Amino acid sequence: MPTNCIFNWSGGKDSSLALYHCLQNPELDIKYLVTTINDAADRISMHGVRTELLIKQAESIGIPLYQIRLPEMPGMTEYDEAMRYHLTHFRSEGITHAIFGDIFLEDLRNYRDARLSEIGLKGIYPLWKRDTNELINEFFKLGFGTVIACTQARLERIVGREITPELINDLPDDVDVCGENGEFHTFTFKGPIFKDEIAYKTGVRIFKEYQAPKNSNDSCVSTTDQKPAGFWYCDLLST
Repeated sequence: MPTNCIFNWSGGKDSSLALYHCLQNPELDIKYLVTTINDAADRISMHGVRTELLIKQAESIGIPLYQIRLPEMPGMTEYDEAMRYHLTHFRSEGITHAIFGDIFLEDLRNYRDARLSEIGLKGIYPLWKRDTNELINEFFKLGFGTVIACTQARLERIVGREITPELINDLPDDVDVCGENGEFHTFTFKGPIFKDEIAYKTGVRIFKEYQAPKNSNDSCVSTTDQKPAGFWYCDLLST
């Protein structure tokens, strides 16, 4: 009997590749794509991608989208309470597992697993501990396409650009090629998980600075570095 799951969907390349692998596994039955939304901005939390593009992704994938709407900068207590409410709802529907696209952030995985266990759920990590160079090459080989929606301040020059092998080769040596340390976030617009390509165009670029909350739940922000973090965003528009 298949395992009933939710898939934690960010709309980016790691989520896309993880979902691709899960869809090849007949033992996994993915009931929802679950995405946290900045309710005030109506955009994917941290990535800054418009909800209308997220909806188009889900429609093209063919899995129901479940939006968890949060304030712009929720505190840890507020975040945990909201997630507990929704995870409890999923558990009541017979869902037993939650899938994530994380690769090697141990503290983040430990945080996720601890919160899941409180509800009686377990985590699945299809990409866990795989080499990120291997992953990005597989991503290209499978025919995925993705655009950089958000970067750390120092990487302004690549925000709004589609990821290509040439761009990856041109990244600074200390930048992970999958952005696994929060260097950049992406929006995937084509690939084998989609029935149709998601049409988009780039809009304005803006810079925002955030104060990292204590014990942050977001992989973009270190749990030990409390300095303000600056990010460049490129607005992606549906066409």
